[in-house]
Amino acid sequence: MDMNTDQEETIMEKIKKLFSISEDSASNDEIRTRLLDGGKVTGTNMCVLVCAMVIASVGLNMSSTAVIIGAMLISPLMGSILASAYASVSADYSLLRKHLLGFGVQILISVTAAMIYFFLSPVKEPTVELLARTSPTFYDVLIAFFGGLAGIIGQTRIDKTNTVIPGVAIATALMPPLCTCGYSIANGRWDMLIGAGYLFIINTYFIFLSASMIMSILKIPKVRKLTEKEWRRHRLRMVRNTIIIAIPSILAVYSMIH
Repeated sequence: MDMNTDQEETIMEKIKKLFSISEDSASNDEIRTRLLDGGKVTGTNMCVLVCAMVIASVGLNMSSTAVIIGAMLISPLMGSILASAYASVSADYSLLRKHLLGFGVQILISVTAAMIYFFLSPVKEPTVELLARTSPTFYDVLIAFFGGLAGIIGQTRIDKTNTVIPGVAIATALMPPLCTCGYSIANGRWDMLIGAGYLFIINTYFIFLSASMIMSILKIPKVRKLTEKEWRRHRLRMVRNTIIIAIPSILAVYSMIH
């Protein structure tokens, strides 16, 4: 019995080591620098963001998947979400407000750029690529969550994996829903605006959630220690928000199946 128990413990240790994300993780200082630098809202980032939005809008307007993918690869939106997650996990709420404000500015600029493009575009009918961003389901939740996991794991390694973030940017697709919001406003398609806005919220929130979970596992140091009451309130808030955001997507899958 003891030998079998020892063998089981050895197997479990090997499995834990096989899937360990702590062994090759970068230092806390390096992770902080990477994530916060990636979330900075600078003039360069804003110019790249506007270029990415116009490219994505053209791709959606032409139903060109390749052009849309190109726009997603150069978009800096992912950095702001990961920086906000870091600030939340480290309990640095002034930093969290700063990055959320910057993210809000990026969203406003993105939607405005897409809206201007679609207002001027002679092609007014919604294409297949535009319509595809207006009916989110629970599958989009899974894509955003696991894409966020892959993204933050790649960003927190000693040797940052350069292939992870581009892949996550394509999979989670933050740009196309925002472009679709711009199209909806420019053409008065409020039904499309609701669907595209919800898809963007799903992608943003579940990337934030998965990134927060991984950084908690990595024991990112906190600026101040949370009391048990504050920690319990924080967990309940996360559970509540997750349920509220996920429920419509689950209902969408249910109605699609039936």
